[in-house]
Amino acid sequence: MTHAREQLIEHIKADAVFHGDFTLTSGKQASYYIDLRKVSLDHRVAPLIGQVMTDLIASVPDVDAVGGLTMGADPIASAVLHQSAARGGTYDAFVVRKEPKDHGRGRQVEGPDVRGKRVIVLEDTSTTGGSPLKAAEALEREGAVIAAVAVVVDRDTGAKEKIEAAGYPYLAAIGLADLGLSA
Repeated sequence: MTHAREQLIEHIKADAVFHGDFTLTSGKQASYYIDLRKVSLDHRVAPLIGQVMTDLIASVPDVDAVGGLTMGADPIASAVLHQSAARGGTYDAFVVRKEPKDHGRGRQVEGPDVRGKRVIVLEDTSTTGGSPLKAAEALEREGAVIAAVAVVVDRDTGAKEKIEAAGYPYLAAIGLADLGLSA
């Protein structure tokens, strides 16, 4: 385990895991909630996320851009863009809106053009896989090729299986066991 990954896990455990009664996106009840926005927008932790995620996706060949469904993926994509650039990499970032804009250019995917580009769909915490799949659908309509889906924390609640069944490789940087949690 890299030092950055160890530090990231400690920050998530300390600042982004909440215990109590929560309803998840799936509608299921959980005794904990992982709110990565508490750390992905923190000046101390965002660079760690960028390092860990850049390491995670480094083995995927010929990736041009990273991003995902707004809001959870936005700070992750920004962190990867910056850490990759600091290492001499060339990942661009994009944002996928939940719906196309009803004004202006009417775009759903914002940022550099993704047509014909290999992209990685990012997600902060994956529960059902719905957000990355929605992003992938919008990206494919724009002509992008989905190289993989990569998440910071996998809740081990079926997202991996659902995403792989859709035909996309699935990468996760941190699992529940790393955080001392169980599904």
